[in-house]
Amino acid sequence: MKMIRAIIKPFRLDDVKDALLAQNVTGLTVTEVRGHGRQKGHTELYRGAEYNVDFVPKTEITVVVTADQVDAVINAIKEAANSGKIGDGKIFVSDIERVIRIRTGEEDAEALS
Repeated sequence: MKMIRAIIKPFRLDDVKDALLAQNVTGLTVTEVRGHGRQKGHTELYRGAEYNVDFVPKTEITVVVTADQVDAVINAIKEAANSGKIGDGKIFVSDIERVIRIRTGEEDAEALS
């Protein structure tokens, strides 16, 4: 099993969610986060004053899938989140040793569905 964490632009969330549902991903966690990559923030104008925004608002999506789903899920996220502009985000893939559904005690692949 693998955990896929994607940091994307917030306005791409609905597109990514729909793409994940099309790949039969049944559960996901969404978190509002802030950070920066190469763009290192930006400057905004507010009431005539300029100020720096060091951390840009982003959305983090976390899903856990079986190993055979990984490539399809990554491709779905890439296609749905890609705007072709700087700051589109990153995808991280990690190994998951064990998953347990608290309510039923089901483990691993059975706990994911």
